[in-house]
Amino acid sequence: MIGQYPTPVEHHEKLGLWVKRDDLTNPIYGGNKVRKLDRLIPYALEHGKKRIVTVGAVGSHHVLATAVHASRAGLLVEAAVVPQPRTEHVERNLRVDLALGAKLHPARSYAGAALSMIVRARPSTYLVPMGGSNVVGSLGYVDAAYELAAQVKAGALPEPDVIIVTVGSGGTAAGLVAGLALSGLSTRVIGIVVAAPVWFVSYWTRRLVRAVYARAGGRDPAALGGRLELLTTELGAGYGEPTEAGKRAKAIAHDEAGLSLDLTYTAKCFAGALECVRSARFQNVLYWHTLSSASLEPLLENAPAVPPSLERLLRR
Repeated sequence: MIGQYPTPVEHHEKLGLWVKRDDLTNPIYGGNKVRKLDRLIPYALEHGKKRIVTVGAVGSHHVLATAVHASRAGLLVEAAVVPQPRTEHVERNLRVDLALGAKLHPARSYAGAALSMIVRARPSTYLVPMGGSNVVGSLGYVDAAYELAAQVKAGALPEPDVIIVTVGSGGTAAGLVAGLALSGLSTRVIGIVVAAPVWFVSYWTRRLVRAVYARAGGRDPAALGGRLELLTTELGAGYGEPTEAGKRAKAIAHDEAGLSLDLTYTAKCFAGALECVRSARFQNVLYWHTLSSASLEPLLENAPAVPPSLERLLRR
């Protein structure tokens, strides 16, 4: 198992919310992708796969986490990657991918990236979608929901009225919704959408909820009703484009809770969590922190220069 569980929960009274620290899932590279890889990597090995081929933005956390942890399990890692606005955070992620030996194939769009994945498919290849958000990967967040239920039972925190979590590829939210329904908690999930097109993100996430619930043994689809709400109010100009609300939330999270956020995902999500608290819709709000807090500096040693083919994907 890659992850170190359970991850802690913290109460920040001044902010009026609880935080689930999934940034601490692994000391080398943590975050929410670790829980997915704890399902994806064993599945690949059990089915005789030698290589994972996946897809993501050029600074993708999923591609990075896969490069870190799948390679340590003896799997080769390749990814088709698409353009993303340049930030220091994005460029650092990309350089770590290269340092770890991941083979990155530039693509102009997600449609082109998907085709690139299919072209590279072999019997020994495990094709993993964006974010690790297939049914297998999303089961990692069914596990997380049961973990949370155990923490509530042990008195580590009150039962949350709502969990605020980022929705990019949808697997984290889908696994939580399915797991909450199975665990007996009445907690709802508000997903802060940070990717476009919104209609597809919504469709895919809700479809994944039903599929994950069934795979995990759920027998009453009505138990899923009303558990998931998707908000697009923090998306701004699009995926990877910073928002003023996100910048403010990033500063607040750092100053008041000691959390490091990125402007693509977690800053927008934390902005949504703060707005949820301000609205007073719920008494107990849990923000699920999904960005790894592990330093990447040890992984950047001897990192090669970014080749021109990938440099062109970093939009200014």
